[in-house]
Amino acid sequence: MPKLVKREAILLKVESTQGTDAVPVASTDALLVEDVSWSFAGARMVERNPVKSALGRMQSVYAGTMMECSFKAELKGSGAAGTAPEIGQALRACGLGETIAASTSVAYEPVSTGHESATLYYYEDGSLYKLLGAYGNVNFNLGVGEIGYAEFTFTGHLEEYTDVSLPSGTYDSTVPPAIINASFSALSYAAAISSLSLDLGNEVVTPSSMSGADGYGDVLISDRDPAGSFDPQSELVATKDFVTEWQSGTAGPITTGSIGGTAGNIYNLTVPTAYYRELAPGDRDNARTLDIGFGASGDDSAFDLTFT
Repeated sequence: MPKLVKREAILLKVESTQGTDAVPVASTDALLVEDVSWSFAGARMVERNPVKSALGRMQSVYAGTMMECSFKAELKGSGAAGTAPEIGQALRACGLGETIAASTSVAYEPVSTGHESATLYYYEDGSLYKLLGAYGNVNFNLGVGEIGYAEFTFTGHLEEYTDVSLPSGTYDSTVPPAIINASFSALSYAAAISSLSLDLGNEVVTPSSMSGADGYGDVLISDRDPAGSFDPQSELVATKDFVTEWQSGTAGPITTGSIGGTAGNIYNLTVPTAYYRELAPGDRDNARTLDIGFGASGDDSAFDLTFT
């Protein structure tokens, strides 16, 4: 009987020790996700091509693989200020530190040490893939008149693949806020944009290890390069000179302002020190725009995602 893509589930839980199953459960660790996909990352099939009397090849030898799992989740609060959102553990497993101010806010910023790995269970309508020791990358996509999404890609060791009944997950019932009525600004200018993206830019590496059961050692986040884009309406130079700011290396904050208006379901994405990397012409409803790519300076303060 074929499996249905609408009958799938993702459970994710931060590990106490990398590579040790954190045993996520459906009642507390389920993520409400969309667009799930997976692949065997770094799969090794060794080719054998000896010289012999007949043409052709011999059977290749399987020599280990990692697994990659991608999905996107809604950007929304938990419904209670100071309580981590449903995607909180997934953000932590992307090299972000979590700071909780009781009854007030939960903030996520990059960290360079103390990274937390995760166990990810991917249920595929009757089958289960278990990924251990996983780290990820996240890309935030915000479009006007839509809801925001965090797009995750995790890489880990495939510990088990077996047939298991699909669990019934418990999901946060909070409805995500629409991206409207937000005071976006770029380098202190209230630009009119239709979309904003920010990619954490983690470099997730999988070093080889002869002693590893799959030929790989612990997954690592070895570097990051946060970068994003937005599309402001083009203005007269006297109003806003984006080109000169790009050429001169002018840096400054990019912020969404508050998205949402109900306590416990408000978030703000801020890049304190952004600089433009590239500019190109764009068109929105026959009005001239600019497609601006930006980078984020500041190491561990390169960006901040805060839920209030």
